[in-house]
Amino acid sequence: MKVVIIAGGKGTRIRSVAEEIPKAMIPVNGKPILEYQVELAKRYGFTDFLFLTGYLGEKIETFFGDGYSHNVSIEYYREREPLGTAGAFAKIADKLKDDFWVFYGDTIMDFDMGKMLDFHHSHHSEATLFLHPNDHPADSDLVDIDENNRISGFYPQPHESRYHRNLVNAALYIFSPSILRYTHIIKAGEKSDWGKNIFPLALSSGAQMFGYVSAEYIKDMGTPDRYEKVCKDVLTGKVARLNSKNKRPAFFLDRDGVINKEVDLLATPEQMELLPGVPEAIRKINQAGYLAIVVTNQPVIARNLCDFQELQQIHNKMETLLGQEGSYLDAIYFCPHHPDKGHPEERVAYKTDCTCRKPKPGMLLKAADDWNIDLSKSYMIGDRPADVEAGEAARVKQSILIPQNTANALLHIVNTLL
Repeated sequence: MKVVIIAGGKGTRIRSVAEEIPKAMIPVNGKPILEYQVELAKRYGFTDFLFLTGYLGEKIETFFGDGYSHNVSIEYYREREPLGTAGAFAKIADKLKDDFWVFYGDTIMDFDMGKMLDFHHSHHSEATLFLHPNDHPADSDLVDIDENNRISGFYPQPHESRYHRNLVNAALYIFSPSILRYTHIIKAGEKSDWGKNIFPLALSSGAQMFGYVSAEYIKDMGTPDRYEKVCKDVLTGKVARLNSKNKRPAFFLDRDGVINKEVDLLATPEQMELLPGVPEAIRKINQAGYLAIVVTNQPVIARNLCDFQELQQIHNKMETLLGQEGSYLDAIYFCPHHPDKGHPEERVAYKTDCTCRKPKPGMLLKAADDWNIDLSKSYMIGDRPADVEAGEAARVKQSILIPQNTANALLHIVNTLL
């Protein structure tokens, strides 16, 4: 399986770091970014590379040659003029007869390539995009997915509508050759971008496109500030540590009364209001390397006070408000059920004694399985005894009760624990 690396960038925003080398050859702690990517792919058994070069491409070719010194095989296609991230693919389609990876040469990353490839195959996907939340969604290209992870929308920044899920296109893909048919629609010699041009076209044409959501490390180093952060993260081992093969601890957080003001049966986005101190608390959780995961009972579904789409809009607003303050949630799990029947206009199918409604631990256990969470090093924070009981049933390290609707209550606990 071929790994195509887009390595033609000039790095105009990072010239203070390095000017006379291609962006993909900028050293991170003494090693070019491209070399990190080659080593990652080789670790998972992928040794066949195609580098798309441009600006000062001869320096990449001189360093890597045919790949023999790195125990891989490398061929090159050099653009004579910049064609964007997708423009060259129509010209190399004859080299891509099987599924292939696409890396962007300005990113440092460490992720379980086998797991993502299994996802791609199991969904019979034409294009699988690595998606993740970040701490600056307002200036990122966002993607929406349905309950089956099928992509349902692309929202390049600046975003037209107000609230979106914090799911960022990380510029890391697996493609079937069939997706290349959309690159031929772009006129020869014109620039085109996967995110802004090809993906929306493919989606509107019915392509099978899926989002692979992960909390693993992938960051571009397009600015001096990001470059310094990436160098530090490599040096401290954070990049490798966040690979999903490694268990991670989490903060499980109740929603109403802990993250947002408790409103009796909150059912509209207008009612969603973050409590003071919450963005800072979650930002500290993010920075400490813990997963931030909401687990919330939402009987508003069973009681027919709102539907799943309306609940998603509530959560979109929550994620947007957190993102505006530089924090993010890795996942949101909710229980739509309620055990008591008899309410007017209720959804009978959701009136059931389920395994996910707290105080049962179902949501925590599902999250632990999905995200490879080390429950013995994780915390549950809630404002009701049922939250504490759910955490204890899941055998987290500590299950903590905080006062409901209290400013800075979550921040105080997070500061104490971290």
